[in-house]
Amino acid sequence: MTTEDQWQLDLGARPFGASEVFFRVWAPFAQTVAVQTPGRHHDTFPLEKQDSWYFQGTISLSGPGTRYQYVLDGQKTRPDPASRSQPDGVHMPSEVVAIDGFPWTDHHWRGMPLERLILYELHTGTFTREGTFEAIIPFLDYLANEVGVTAIELMPVAQFPGTRNWGYDGVYPFAPHADYGGSQGLKRLVDACHARNLAVVLDVVYNHLGPEGNYLGDFGPYFTNRYPTPWGQAINYDGADSAQVRHYFISNALYWITEFHIDALRLDAIHGIFDFSVLHILEELTSAVHRVGEQLGRRVLVIAESDSNDARVIRPMQDGGYGLDAQWSDDFHHALHTLLTHETVGYYQDFGPIDDLATAFTDGFVYQGQASAFRKRRHGSSTDGCNALQFITCCQNHDQIGNRPGGDRLSTLIPDASLKVAAASVLLAPNIPLIFMGEEYGETAPFLYFVDHSDPHLQAAVRDGRQAEYKDFGWSETGHDPTTTNAFEHSRVHPGMQTDSRQQIMLRWYRQLIGLRKEIPALGASQGGMLRLWTFPEQVLIMHRWAIEGPQAIVVLGFNPAPTKIDICAPEGTWTRALDAPSEEGGDADQTSMPEELTIGAKSQSTPVPSFTATVYITTNPHP
Repeated sequence: MTTEDQWQLDLGARPFGASEVFFRVWAPFAQTVAVQTPGRHHDTFPLEKQDSWYFQGTISLSGPGTRYQYVLDGQKTRPDPASRSQPDGVHMPSEVVAIDGFPWTDHHWRGMPLERLILYELHTGTFTREGTFEAIIPFLDYLANEVGVTAIELMPVAQFPGTRNWGYDGVYPFAPHADYGGSQGLKRLVDACHARNLAVVLDVVYNHLGPEGNYLGDFGPYFTNRYPTPWGQAINYDGADSAQVRHYFISNALYWITEFHIDALRLDAIHGIFDFSVLHILEELTSAVHRVGEQLGRRVLVIAESDSNDARVIRPMQDGGYGLDAQWSDDFHHALHTLLTHETVGYYQDFGPIDDLATAFTDGFVYQGQASAFRKRRHGSSTDGCNALQFITCCQNHDQIGNRPGGDRLSTLIPDASLKVAAASVLLAPNIPLIFMGEEYGETAPFLYFVDHSDPHLQAAVRDGRQAEYKDFGWSETGHDPTTTNAFEHSRVHPGMQTDSRQQIMLRWYRQLIGLRKEIPALGASQGGMLRLWTFPEQVLIMHRWAIEGPQAIVVLGFNPAPTKIDICAPEGTWTRALDAPSEEGGDADQTSMPEELTIGAKSQSTPVPSFTATVYITTNPHP
């Protein structure tokens, strides 16, 4: 495909040469729109109105680096809704950015198949001391080689107010945050990832925009009051003039995969996206991303985060679904977390039996239409026909840690032996595993919620809102102040700098688990059918997994704090222990290991299972 044929963003500022810039903006709420270059003279250049209330024009300017803003009806000055750069913050003028000319070296890169993903979620600002895209690059070898992940997942990077934020308060969807390093920094990071065979997933927010610096409502009907969201006005995907709104957000998705070579988009909280159009925005966006990805010769994925347990999200379009490639499974996290911590507050009250975890392994969702005590209604839909690899699973992520009053990680809630079982549950599952930054070595620093709004009233509203959420969920703690610098600083992690033996042991365990997942096809992501599960009242779960090639595997996961015995169910034959938490370096000296070999015959036999165990057996016997 030639450069001329490649999809190009038709919004915002596009420089041509060193002295001309083309501008295009949708502004149905304005009668006139002009471009103003701030400075001594405040030069203004009127744009011509086109069909559907787009205003556009080519202006003689000095090109990249030029600051500009739009003047609406000769009065309001506003940054560009499609700004590629906000170097001075969300309230200040936009900046013209060079679009072409970055020295990409990833010409060999063709994306990554869904089944090969082992995700590492990170927050750019707290992952390194510098808090920039480029500061992540020196740690990529650590992630790829010492940990073994195959993709990084960046929490949202679009320009948000101030210097500290999770990213979900972004208000310029096309502008990588200036303090993170802007467009050039993000491109360097993506290029460096691809050089190490790491894919890049970007978290994007298409359900709302943040409360500070959000000027889209001055240009047109981007928002609607017809649907409530916890974060502000919903996006207008199905009301009057929604075609242009849909174009804006679909263009944003295509912008990331074309100009930044992003490999997958993680759509935040799609249960907050409301659209009663015949063609749902999720289906239209996914179709566009897949189509442009094919044109680019790359596999590009669309992944959803959803609280709805709606299988339509990942069902094929021809079967009435939206056709997304995968979605997060909150149920998996909740089922595993409850087994590990025995917490019953909030939505954890809906989980508890080990059978819930078994269902999450096979079906993705535990709740598929049955009544939820927490929600006081039926919840979810059947996942029949869906594949295990269409679900992203984890034992920790930014939400499940950061929405606790103290930002508590699992490492501060349960012993290391239980942490190892949690890791094995995620990394040896048939789903797509996700690790949250620092988890791989047992980081104990919290991951707190933090913001940096300039309006004191907004800061107070955030503080009060968080406290109300904690109370509604059932937490007794009051939580921290999210508006302080300390909340941000205390959330920093220290990857690749593990000096104490405990962290080294945990890192080695994660590396071994990931190594087994990569080495043994049976332990990778599964399209279904090559998995059998057994659960026992003694809080033990056994997975029997196999693939077309390679050995079969048995995974024994024990959540009992005391040793027990069970009759192991598996095909007959001799099974050799490949990995065992107690027998690894750093295992509990008082904890016994499972046998090095299991000989399973026609008659079941009682086998000792240590407390909090994670053990893998393999055999070369013929597949079942």
